[in-house]
Amino acid sequence: MTTDATLEAFRRAEDLVARRRPWEALRALEPVLDIAEDKPSVQLLLGRAYFFSAQLRRAENAFLRVLDADPTDHYARLVLGRTLQRQGRIKEARAQIKMAATMYPDPAYQEALGEINAYLATHPEAG
Repeated sequence: MTTDATLEAFRRAEDLVARRRPWEALRALEPVLDIAEDKPSVQLLLGRAYFFSAQLRRAENAFLRVLDADPTDHYARLVLGRTLQRQGRIKEARAQIKMAATMYPDPAYQEALGEINAYLATHPEAG
């Protein structure tokens, strides 16, 4: 596959994830994974496709690979936190989202942290 074709497949997968069509995105990513599986941008997109298709363990592993390459990737921490939250691993989720919100004080990140904190306040057994 040429570099242009790889980039085109990646862009198509991005578009499909954005339109919440994760299964198609995963198929579109297959040739990209053959060539650039270790690239953090590919793993991040792969993780998002897994997340939206409810393949949460796979999503978690993809986001962890991104963080292995770049521990300062605040977005990877946010989506890892959301993935852990969907798995019911609230304390772990809170730690990741709190770190993401500290690294990147965006209102959406603060909202995600507030959501988890509110949940923990009403479900102390989860904490």
